[in-house]
Amino acid sequence: MRTYTHQVTFGSSRVRKRFIRWQDGEADREWMCLTLLDEQAPGLAPRPLERTVENGAPVIVMERIQGTPLGIVPLTDAQNSELGASLRRLYDVPLWAIRETGLEERRLGPTSLEEHVRRALKQETSLSSCLDPGLVDAAVELSRCFLGNASGPSDVSLPVLGIADLNPANVLWDGSTCRLVDFEDGGRTRPGFELADHLEHIAVRPRQIYDADLLCRAVGLADIEQREFLAYRKLWAMFWLHALLPGNGAFLRNTRGSTESQAHYVLDLLANDSRDE
Repeated sequence: MRTYTHQVTFGSSRVRKRFIRWQDGEADREWMCLTLLDEQAPGLAPRPLERTVENGAPVIVMERIQGTPLGIVPLTDAQNSELGASLRRLYDVPLWAIRETGLEERRLGPTSLEEHVRRALKQETSLSSCLDPGLVDAAVELSRCFLGNASGPSDVSLPVLGIADLNPANVLWDGSTCRLVDFEDGGRTRPGFELADHLEHIAVRPRQIYDADLLCRAVGLADIEQREFLAYRKLWAMFWLHALLPGNGAFLRNTRGSTESQAHYVLDLLANDSRDE
């Protein structure tokens, strides 16, 4: 898991985002995504206003858009439907326009997530600080076995634009419309992959913030995208299992027992997968 990456300062009509480094390309991705959306889906995200450098650090200034961050309580049916409509606008940005920007694959995208999770879970981690080390170890071992049998992506196309991080705090609700902020990890992706990421997020799934059925229907996944969505949910569940292991940031930021809860979930998810085969 990454740590702190930027500082945000709010003005009456502007938001100033100062990144702490260049090397991961966050500022470039955010600027390109916002510029593209301003042209192809105006009003969906903040309008980019200025890009500059301050003391060697990249800075982006953008329009401050109206709305209240979601995520404290589960979304209403109307909010789920409107969020799905907003995501559909995002995925409908033409591929030719995405290519013209030079945007590449989103951070931890469809071609890299599986190998990232496989490598992460291969690392030996002391589980002694877990409430139930045996349970967590069983989930890690089953995940390793599952990933050892997985074939990995091949010739994966990346036809749509994605936000990547749909932590509910990045969704602003103005009473009728959902708008999206924080595109520093955004880029090219696949709809089923994006929705799996959004619904498995540790700030979302345990509290059932988003309604999976309503959101998927509102986005309008094709049959193949729906199958990909179900498969990618397993990968993201294992991603969060690793993130919640001792020594990782999510272990410290989340309440005691979160690791065990995720371990239970992964065991159930992968057991159901084996029964379906």
